[in-house]
Amino acid sequence: MAEPLPPTRSRIPGSGLAKGLAVTLRTMTKKTVTAQYPDAQPELPPRSRGVIGLFEENCTVCMLCARECPDWCIYIDSHKETVPPAAPGGRERSRNVLDRFAIDFSLCMYCGICIEVCPFDALFWSPEFEYAETDIHELTHERDKLREWMWTVPAPPALDPGAEEPKELAAARKTADKLAAEAATAATAAELAARTAEQAAQPEPPAGGTTTTTGPTTDGTTGTTSGTTTDATTGTPEPSKPSDPQDGAS
Repeated sequence: MAEPLPPTRSRIPGSGLAKGLAVTLRTMTKKTVTAQYPDAQPELPPRSRGVIGLFEENCTVCMLCARECPDWCIYIDSHKETVPPAAPGGRERSRNVLDRFAIDFSLCMYCGICIEVCPFDALFWSPEFEYAETDIHELTHERDKLREWMWTVPAPPALDPGAEEPKELAAARKTADKLAAEAATAATAAELAARTAEQAAQPEPPAGGTTTTTGPTTDGTTGTTSGTTTDATTGTPEPSKPSDPQDGAS
């Protein structure tokens, strides 16, 4: 035999309406929380998953991100190039050069697996979210757009004072130092070439010197004579000394 149902509580007529009006009154007295987007940008958490940024310098075309993607929305194309040996007598190497890196965000489900499996830290989450398009085919963004989003990636949290420097900063600093060294070498070579050209443009001094002497002539008048004299010991021409006027007078 079924057990009898417990007696229901008697409700006051209109109690539900009174509760609803109480909620409405409490909401009316509070400050509005509506954000006037797009005039006011929302404050997103630092680990927001907006889009994926590509740091192209770290990509080695290992294809791990494309293979592990559950939606197969990452497209990568590359070719091989031969690198000359770093030292004389060494062996040439071949390396992959990235030609295309695209992500179809109409298929991406923002799981973050590609970022987690990347062994060289080439993919990062960016809080950028304003990339809506009117055509679904335009949601496939190439590596140029992904690189632009890379600069919107927030800085990583501060590390301990004794921790190692992040790989991204070390790679960027190494590239900057290399470019600065190349610029300094080019500037030094240009300065040396300018000095060499300036020295070549200067005229060479004459081999022998011409001297001019002033003194009395045989007829008692004063005149000038010019000529060169040669040193008997060294064979080099040396300037003639001016004659003394008193010698001619005597």
